[in-house]
Amino acid sequence: MSLKQFLQFKLSQKLSPQQIQLMKLIQLPTQAFEQRLKQELEENPALDTGKEADASDDNLDEFDNSSDDFNDNETIDADDINVDEYLSDDEIPDYRTHANNYSADDDEKSVPYAAGTSFTQHLTNQLNTFRLSEQDEEIAYFLVGSVDESGYIRRSLSDITDDLAFTQNVYTTEEEVEKVLEVVHQLDPAGVGARNLQECLSIQLNRKEQNPDVELASNIINKAFEQFTKKHYEKLMHKFSINEAQLRDAIEEIERLNPKPGGSYAGNNKIVEHIVPDFAIKIVDGELTLTLNGRNAPELHVSREYNNMLKGYKDSKQKSKAQKDAVLFIKQKLDAAKWFIEAVRQRQQTLFVTMSSIMHYQKDYFLTGDERKLRPMILKDIADEIEMDVSTVSRVANSKYVDTPYGTKLIKEFFSESMTNDQGEEVSTREIKKILETVIEYENKKKPLTDEALSKILKDKGYPIARRTVAKYREQLDIPVARLRKEL
Repeated sequence: MSLKQFLQFKLSQKLSPQQIQLMKLIQLPTQAFEQRLKQELEENPALDTGKEADASDDNLDEFDNSSDDFNDNETIDADDINVDEYLSDDEIPDYRTHANNYSADDDEKSVPYAAGTSFTQHLTNQLNTFRLSEQDEEIAYFLVGSVDESGYIRRSLSDITDDLAFTQNVYTTEEEVEKVLEVVHQLDPAGVGARNLQECLSIQLNRKEQNPDVELASNIINKAFEQFTKKHYEKLMHKFSINEAQLRDAIEEIERLNPKPGGSYAGNNKIVEHIVPDFAIKIVDGELTLTLNGRNAPELHVSREYNNMLKGYKDSKQKSKAQKDAVLFIKQKLDAAKWFIEAVRQRQQTLFVTMSSIMHYQKDYFLTGDERKLRPMILKDIADEIEMDVSTVSRVANSKYVDTPYGTKLIKEFFSESMTNDQGEEVSTREIKKILETVIEYENKKKPLTDEALSKILKDKGYPIARRTVAKYREQLDIPVARLRKEL
């Protein structure tokens, strides 16, 4: 076998670094975009904010993407870098003067967090009111530390016993740990430290003032929990020799209990996720108006300090190699700054054009708020209308929200597949789900409708879908099966 050397020419498509940067920026929601912006400002000293100097759109279009600009072996002269291509005397970047760039979310809003006692510390403070031996006290503290945010201890006693021996040097038995666990069960809120839902409800019922309804509820939880969770009410009435009214009263007592006692702690400093809408849609004089969150159009400029450095290089008569190396570094940073500013401008334009198309496509919904008026819409419908790639529309719709007169909505929820009704018209699956949800809401709770019955009702309304499709839509709506929807 001989080795041969030959040349081969072929065409290939590759994304440029600028295109990759733009695609990454487009898919970022407002808050993530702000973080990315801060990162770029930290990494590139040539990029700046404020009103010292601006990067104009006209000059950005003249930018040369040639990779020759980054050839370290190239000799750089002052004439090779035209500062005017990067800087202008305008006070405000062009893209900031475009319409619909501002919204009520422009102002910085800091989220205050109340300082207070943590849930674990709240339980630990209560333990100090009990008289325990030194070992029992260590076990109790360890148990409290094992309580999760819902108020449960999810680990088995055998695992806790082993951990006590290995990490705390406390050698004990499961029986001793369970005895200390009974002390933890006396802490507030009631039900804390339970190992499962059944134990949690039982602890709360034992803490309530005893009466016939509470005693019956306690017996149901302790002796017939499985039948209760499966809503086998006839079996419960037969097992405890009670009538329907007595069972209803007992179930009402159980429904008043808290299945997650940890969530009721008022001092719990849990950080809540806050959504910043990327768009806002309003109805003005019967017409829809779209605004892009102003945070998506920040003021970005090339640093004036770099301008002065370039001017100093241009004015100097003798140019050393170190100065040329510095100018090459400056030129690279200026080019990177221009790329980023252009990517931000294109991101803003792409977001607005895409959302505007979605708004007009679903105009009937945005004017009324009736989900039954949502048209079937897939990514390709919008991509064809705005003449962009489907992947670009997907990046815009992903993880972004729009503020509407009917609440803040996730954009990708407006996309849905279609099906044909009995009249040959294409309708959105969202419309069918809404009708299914309404039918279940007004059903007879004593005799909930099965999936087969729901399928027949939808067919009578002009939506011929199979039972398994009804089951799929019901699961997507997080609605349980008929047996678990049953009420007395």
